[in-house]
Amino acid sequence: MALLFQIAIAIVLGVLLGGLVPVAAENVAFLGDVFLRALLMLVVPLVMTSMIVGVGNLGDAGQMGRLGRRTAIYYVVTTAIAVFLGLVLVNVIQPGVAATPEAQLELRGGARLGTVTYAIAGDTLTLPEGTLTRDYDDRYGIELLDRGLKGTIAKDEERDPNRFEITEWRDRDGNPVTLDGTAPQQGQGILVDLAIAGRMRDKSGSAWETIQQVITGLVPRNIFDSMANNDVLPLIVLSITFGAILLKLGAPAQPLMRSFNVLNDAILALVHLVMKLAPVGIGALVAGRLAEAGGFAGFLPELLRMGKFAGTTILGLAIHGLIILPGILVLFTGRSPLAYGTNFLPALMTAFSTSSSSATLPVSLECTIEKNHISPKVADFVLPLGATVNMDGTALYEAVSAIFIAQVYGVELTFVQMVIVFLTATIAAIGAAGIPEAGLVTMAIVLRAVGLPLEGISLLLLVDWFLDRCRTTVNIWGDAVGAAIVENLEQQDEQKRDANTTEPPPELA
Repeated sequence: MALLFQIAIAIVLGVLLGGLVPVAAENVAFLGDVFLRALLMLVVPLVMTSMIVGVGNLGDAGQMGRLGRRTAIYYVVTTAIAVFLGLVLVNVIQPGVAATPEAQLELRGGARLGTVTYAIAGDTLTLPEGTLTRDYDDRYGIELLDRGLKGTIAKDEERDPNRFEITEWRDRDGNPVTLDGTAPQQGQGILVDLAIAGRMRDKSGSAWETIQQVITGLVPRNIFDSMANNDVLPLIVLSITFGAILLKLGAPAQPLMRSFNVLNDAILALVHLVMKLAPVGIGALVAGRLAEAGGFAGFLPELLRMGKFAGTTILGLAIHGLIILPGILVLFTGRSPLAYGTNFLPALMTAFSTSSSSATLPVSLECTIEKNHISPKVADFVLPLGATVNMDGTALYEAVSAIFIAQVYGVELTFVQMVIVFLTATIAAIGAAGIPEAGLVTMAIVLRAVGLPLEGISLLLLVDWFLDRCRTTVNIWGDAVGAAIVENLEQQDEQKRDANTTEPPPELA
């Protein structure tokens, strides 16, 4: 409990430092990076040894198949529940609905300036002083209404709110246009609206392409390249296969299995050592990320503007994490969710600070095995797999985000399109781990599936880093609940087998 209290204090101090004194927070952010690196350093050896040990100690191949089947069913069902919950909430609350088209534009952060005269010289656009009351960044584009020309605002930290550099002008058909950069030309009518975020350009794909990428990624060309890039999914496949082979070899493989057991124990001891740095590291991570968002002055106005969307997402995550998952835990295991969750709190706090299920895995295993007393053979199998493919929070977030984007653009989705969002959000969340820039790519998949504009993703970027931490926390909580459920089912099977073996043989007639 002492460590838990220290971490809680560190998060509070990190929020205050990053929010009130961003410059100072930026100077201590490197301490958080050191802590995060230390956790990520342990992920690959921990995943491989824990999976090999977990599978190798199962006792028989049939048990491995049963364990894998139960784990997969739990992950798919809870992910689907999370998506359904998100769809219900976003359609009931309607965070992206406004009364008029102009109000919808304002909700997106845009503005229509039909009578304003502008001056343009090449890629520089100037408006009369005081025309715009807020600063627009590179998430937004500008359209010259009288000329039909569109351009994206260039990234500029010292930007004049009424003077813009445009990255590239294009006409209504999307063709590049070069403007005279010598003498300013005047025109009238400006539309400011969301543009496709820079990191989203050249991103494409479908749910089927995502599945193909995930399956292809299961077999890497170079396993050491996967290790270097913390590409965990192929390492899990290799470790499960290797553990199954050791299990099949039986007695001759026992010396090697004992070595893996010792190695796994040694890595867990390293986790204990790294966790001594947790209060400082977690506090610095929170402070640094809040400072990067501009402190309270930069982040809170954006959070308030997006408050209804953020509130809907957080409400969904809270219902799933505090009601649905605990309910499933009680139903299948009879365990106290309060006691189980309290023992798992260090992992939840680490997930919130790092926003990475993989980086949290060492802490998740420690809390699940040592504090909640889940069998290592179950935890070593369920948790690494869950950190890679079980994304309840992410699935819920993508469903809410997709419908929110439809609402802010005034697009009414049919029931069939809602079903498509449900299916693609579920598939995309499960397959996210095998794809670079997983969150952005999978979000694009869901939007493309129902023909929604990718520009809407730009609206989420400034609050996404915070919501990412919230949904990652729910992701790893779902993994922990799954470990308890799978273990309870395994124990019930063992009890049935023991009862059958102890029954006296029937009397001979």
